[in-house]
Amino acid sequence: MPTDLWSFALSCYAQPGVERTCLSLQDGGADVCLLLCALWLERRQLSCSAERLTQLRAVAEPWQHQVVRPLRELRQNWKADSARDSAQARLREQIKRLELEAEQELLRRLEGVTQKWQATDSAVAWLEQLVSDRDARELLRAAARQA
Repeated sequence: MPTDLWSFALSCYAQPGVERTCLSLQDGGADVCLLLCALWLERRQLSCSAERLTQLRAVAEPWQHQVVRPLRELRQNWKADSARDSAQARLREQIKRLELEAEQELLRRLEGVTQKWQATDSAVAWLEQLVSDRDARELLRAAARQA
């Protein structure tokens, strides 16, 4: 398993079915970066607590709201027009790269929050706090084992 969150996220996201599942959860309001972080924390045997989840959300929510979502919305809003306008298509690709860079920065920040957390033998069930869909949790956990 990759030790840093970014590498883990890339490896996990590349597993079959993960992209589709994550995008579906995102459409339902989930923060995919937070979900990938939760999977990483589970794999590292770091227990979930309300305090830890609050710490992660305090980092993720403002960054998502102020940086990632506006970029995503702009990129998505330009999809149809960029199919007919090559200049806009090039700019849309730049926005897409910037959105990915913003997500990478968020994952770095989330990883930073967890640096002093110690592994434990207690329950580590992070995904139950973030995903209600049991099938999605199972698919994500299987992908994380392969990452």
